[in-house]
Amino acid sequence: MKLMRLGAVARKEFIHILRDPRSLGMAIAIPMLLLFLFGYALALDVDRVPLMVWDQSQTPASREFLAYFTGSRYFSLQRYAAGYPEIERAIDTREALVGLVIPRDFAERARTLTPVRVQAIVDGSDSNTATIAMGYLNAISLTYSNNVLLEQMRRITGKAPVPPVDFRPRVWFNADLESRNYIIPGLIAVIMMVIAALLTSLTVAKEWEQGTMEQLISTPVKGPELVVGKLLPYFALGMLDVLLAVLMGAFVFDVPLRGSVPLLFGVSAVFLAGALSMGMLISIVARSQLLASQLAMILTFLPSFLLSGFMYATGNMPRAIQAVTYLVPARYFVALLKGIYLKGVGLEVLGIHAALLAVFSVVMIALAILKFEKRLD
Repeated sequence: MKLMRLGAVARKEFIHILRDPRSLGMAIAIPMLLLFLFGYALALDVDRVPLMVWDQSQTPASREFLAYFTGSRYFSLQRYAAGYPEIERAIDTREALVGLVIPRDFAERARTLTPVRVQAIVDGSDSNTATIAMGYLNAISLTYSNNVLLEQMRRITGKAPVPPVDFRPRVWFNADLESRNYIIPGLIAVIMMVIAALLTSLTVAKEWEQGTMEQLISTPVKGPELVVGKLLPYFALGMLDVLLAVLMGAFVFDVPLRGSVPLLFGVSAVFLAGALSMGMLISIVARSQLLASQLAMILTFLPSFLLSGFMYATGNMPRAIQAVTYLVPARYFVALLKGIYLKGVGLEVLGIHAALLAVFSVVMIALAILKFEKRLD
């Protein structure tokens, strides 16, 4: 492999990219647009749950109980209801997600420490949000019950009792439990995988369709030089995309980057080399731009989005699907990015993921080089 011929192929491809604004738009604008849209659209935080209340008690005790809900950031009181029909209509129209019904004898039962039943009607059409909202309801109700019990015991004994268990949870790495902090690193992996494969999936197929492959075959350029030379300009664009994505994560989404920046770009370079080579391999095999782009989308977007652990935990999947996820390179890149971004760990922890990612890149580059043949069929 001679550097002069390699550089000539890379220069030719780079000039072609500069002359084709669509390629530049796909390489730079689309990843940023996808990151911006998905970054805001995929927020999984459940805050300000719409709440409707039917307070049959209308006492200071019931209002104090409601203050625990309305005073938190998890619930937003829409209005008071006068009966079940209003709550039902509000839930049907999505005006409210939760309807809270406080019985008439709430104050009396709370004062005498008699169990009182408070009904919560939850819209289960969105099971994930409903499950989280029910967790909020249970936690706030338990907090209120414990405070009432402690206050009653303090009045009886004259001193505040000491709880037998002092439970103090502490969340590491993402203390505020902001979904954006782990969504953005995963998004970078998914978007880079899709865009990288799409970009190079058109390179060789375009040469065949435009009739310029015959000219390349007649030159002294060897197959490996042609493949690597075509990859280099897109690799540079891919690294530029990574830089822009990291800057957007820091300054647009305020995602903390606790790990090593050189390590971040190092593993991104390894991943890009494999993803670009995968797109090149698809282009070599397909020889049609339409077929190549469709194959690239099917083989990159769906596995990266569904099977990489970006949106859904792989441990919750059936065992057969879990086995398939080990063949998805984005799985290792997502794990690397989350470890670097949120935990600030290095290769001493993420070494296996980095090694498997390197194996993927080497295999894809080798397959692309071996599959390309300088001959006319």
